[in-house]
Amino acid sequence: MTSIFFKPFRLPPPPQRPEPLMKQLLALSPLQWAFYWIGWLAWTCDAIDFNAVSLSVPALSVQFQRDTTAITQAITLTLLFRSVGAVLFGVFSDRFGRKWPLVFNLLLISVLQLGAGFTQTYRQFLALRSLFGIGMGGIWGMASSTALENLPVSLRGLASGFLQQGYAVGYLFAAVISLQLVPEVNAGWRALFWTASGISAFGAFLRALLPESDVFEKVRRAAELHGVISEGQKTRIFLRETKVMLARHWLLCVYAVLLMSGFNFFSHGSQDLYPTYLQKTKGFTPHAATVATIIGNCGAIVGGTIAGWASQRWGRRISIVVCALLTGMFIPLWIIPSDFHSLSAGAFCVQFGVQGAWGVIPIHLAEMAPPAFRATFPGVAFQLGNMVSSASAQIEATGGEHLKTVLDGQPVPDYAKVQGIFIGCVAAFVLVTSAIGPENHSSRFEKHRAAFDEGGGLDDAYLDEDGVVYVDAEANDKASEERSEKPSVAA
Repeated sequence: MTSIFFKPFRLPPPPQRPEPLMKQLLALSPLQWAFYWIGWLAWTCDAIDFNAVSLSVPALSVQFQRDTTAITQAITLTLLFRSVGAVLFGVFSDRFGRKWPLVFNLLLISVLQLGAGFTQTYRQFLALRSLFGIGMGGIWGMASSTALENLPVSLRGLASGFLQQGYAVGYLFAAVISLQLVPEVNAGWRALFWTASGISAFGAFLRALLPESDVFEKVRRAAELHGVISEGQKTRIFLRETKVMLARHWLLCVYAVLLMSGFNFFSHGSQDLYPTYLQKTKGFTPHAATVATIIGNCGAIVGGTIAGWASQRWGRRISIVVCALLTGMFIPLWIIPSDFHSLSAGAFCVQFGVQGAWGVIPIHLAEMAPPAFRATFPGVAFQLGNMVSSASAQIEATGGEHLKTVLDGQPVPDYAKVQGIFIGCVAAFVLVTSAIGPENHSSRFEKHRAAFDEGGGLDDAYLDEDGVVYVDAEANDKASEERSEKPSVAA
């Protein structure tokens, strides 16, 4: 086992000559920008597609003549099946490359989202959303690896924060479509699903225009330089190195799943039932609830970007802990007021904290992961956490059925109290879990051998500029227990 838990907090060492942020951004090549933005767009498409259900719960209840708890089963099934997609597409990405697996994945969710918009029965809808979960499961791991691995280390914190807020931007786009388009067309809620399908197809088209990741091409050439030529040989080595990685990092895998379970409860618990909460408990109109949702996601974008930037200077875990504390502080503003302005302010502040913590996660997981598996490991951990948290909306909906309050003289579900308790408990869990875990700040994972190269499952086999391995694979069993203390390659 190569990771140490309960490590003390410490600030990352500052660069010897820090350059202005704008100068670093201007130094990026057009291809680096393109890789980053296509990864961001893929994650944005995922968010639009997923949140189409959350924003349509009341309309779906009328369409299929089911209550809120029954409709949220679609959310639960989508989250449950996402881990399957994470394994499949994560393995394809680490084995075959970043390009075509992501193209296929985006086309798959486009087709399934389109089909969901044509469903006529509740069973059909649940079946499509279950299959949809498999497609969605692969997006995050491939999007984050595509976006981050080609960037310089000094920009990865900020890039991580804004990348993760592709989810908030996707929620924002879905909310605007729901607000402006859905009420104006006869198709109603179906228009949101069809529009989301088109955006995902457009993302697949753009990714197909770009070449394979430069980093992946480099490690592919290095593997061939080491004599790994045939595709069959690469697959056999990939399977063998996967077993080596799992044997060495099983405890890290368990920790990452627990961490991501907490984070997914954090986001889904504060988002999936939020429009329903405003309408049923606070008496907002669908229009006002959608506007409040948009304001909350603006807070998410700001919080994620700032926290990602701060994590480059103050460390990944410290940034997460601060954001979890901020979330807990603003829960009263989230649930106590009854007027639009106060509740919208609460939504902004809570989502600032929730998605601020989330903004650190793409780079934190990529640095924590065994380097050759930075598409599979983060993606699977993320989606297994999604699976654990899949019942978030149903837990809150069931809680609302048992805890009642009064609105205009009528008993209604008290989603305010339910969400306050739920988010408070989850914030505490995220804080503790992040604080006791490992951190591998500024890892140079892009210099590591591929998973289909000999020794790829080990931690410390890095390549020089010519693709030559300069760490003895036989000596890796005696490597340092802290992977953050790398050999001089980081210079």
